Amino acid sequence: MPLPKFDHSVSLICWAYNEEDSIATYLERAVRLMEETVEDYEIVLIDDGSTDRTYEIAKSVQARHPCIRIFQNECNLNVGISSRRAIQLATKEYLFWQTIDWCYDIENLREHLEHLKTSDIVQGVRRKPVQVRVRALKPIVALVKLFGIKHLTRRSDNIKKAYVSVINYLLIRLLFRVPLSDYQNVTIYPTKWIQSIQYESKSSFANPEGLIKSYWAGMNIREVAINFIPRNDGEAKGTRLSAIRASVVDILRLWFRWVVLGKRGRIRKGKIHRLESRDHS
Repeated sequence: MPLPKFDHSVSLICWAYNEEDSIATYLERAVRLMEETVEDYEIVLIDDGSTDRTYEIAKSVQARHPCIRIFQNECNLNVGISSRRAIQLATKEYLFWQTIDWCYDIENLREHLEHLKTSDIVQGVRRKPVQVRVRALKPIVALVKLFGIKHLTRRSDNIKKAYVSVINYLLIRLLFRVPLSDYQNVTIYPTKWIQSIQYESKSSFANPEGLIKSYWAGMNIREVAINFIPRNDGEAKGTRLSAIRASVVDILRLWFRWVVLGKRGRIRKGKIHRLESRDHS
């Protein structure tokens, strides 16, 4: 039997820059998903200083769906600042985000929301868990599978972007030692909690920063399977050289501040319920 609509309010937050080819389809799809899944919801969109018709098209969709709230940045501030602004503007009990290219498969959103009854945070994972009989070999096998063609072709639009994604993941995992299976994916947070986090990054590292600080604050995180969907329209901006450089600078700067200098406050490690093979589609 299908689950009834989720009885807690939920904000779907998103940000867009020059997405005139995708924005209308995205918003209509988001409204349908939320209408089918949640009793009380809103969609918060940040137009990140678009120079095309993204804002104009979004406003036309908003006229049909008052659940959509649209805000504009005066100029292009990039994903880190836009995501932080969207978080602060959310008004519902829980929030999560989906990219404008709908690159994460959230058809099982209702089931994922159910985990909030037993966990503080729900985190999407793209890779099927590694199973090996000899426990000591698991890190080696996991590393091999991370760079395997099967995983790379399912992780991003192309091999180059997939390599960037995997290296980014390994760098964060190595430096911050937070044992999550994915840092850049759909994350469902209690809104008041994520709004209380004092963000220090301005790049796409903002997503991992929220998870890292949540784990260090003792939060209970549940991993769920949320696979990657290749983009059909528009252009992805996350793997541009400027975006990669900004993210790496944030990672190294905050690792030095938090880990080397110890300026991360009191650590009370949370609990991570790892994704199991039977849970992955």
